[in-house]
Amino acid sequence: KYGGYNDWRGGGRFSGRITASFVMAGAIAKKLIHYTFGMEVLAYSIEIGGIKAREVSDDEIKKFRYSNEVRCADLEVAEKMKMKVMEEQSKGDSVGGIVECKVLNVPIGLGEPVFSSLESDLSKALFSIPAVKGIEFGIGFEASRLRGSECNDPFSVKEGKIVTFTNRAGGILGGISNGMPIVLRLAFKPTSSIRKPQKTIHLDTLKEVDLTVPGRHDPCIVPRAVPVVEGMVACVMADHSIRAGLIPQVIKGRL
Repeated sequence: KYGGYNDWRGGGRFSGRITASFVMAGAIAKKLIHYTFGMEVLAYSIEIGGIKAREVSDDEIKKFRYSNEVRCADLEVAEKMKMKVMEEQSKGDSVGGIVECKVLNVPIGLGEPVFSSLESDLSKALFSIPAVKGIEFGIGFEASRLRGSECNDPFSVKEGKIVTFTNRAGGILGGISNGMPIVLRLAFKPTSSIRKPQKTIHLDTLKEVDLTVPGRHDPCIVPRAVPVVEGMVACVMADHSIRAGLIPQVIKGRL
């Protein structure tokens, strides 16, 4: 498709190296949305190699997620995740996992109901991160197992603001932010480049051969993906804030 281009060194279009630009752009976007609305984007690992973290508070996320190699806010489980990654690395294999991301202090009204749905644009951006294979918002697939009375988020008023008692929708209704924290989760597949022999096809002979990938490879990319997810989410939130005309208004009012 691309004229026979083949970067065998691993620096090609599907390499994780592309994510450096996502992080750089996200760093600027995070400053913009924090300055204007106080929005915070918090990503962290919640599952690696089938080992799941407990539910943690926002304060724990802010304090602990970057205090360990696996970027998990549950410190007890973080050590177990680390040992699992090292175990699979010793076997020449790899593991995947799940990254959760929250956006706090989101203004009401970002996103459009059809072609610029906030969920749609977030999904489109996040699927541009190599190795992402799934996404869910709020309770995600769990909603398919509930009744409407169990799934809906009842509204209330708190300190003069409209809020919901629960946040099963993940902060987005009909493609538009409802003012509650945005909550999403991403499934990352295991790293494909591993030392274990794998079956493949030799393109010259069209014969089955064994492939062993030499060199240094990450046994789990989930921890590295955490700042990338933050960057991409921040870019989308900044873009929608600008499109809604909110950021220029706030900046003008503060200058």
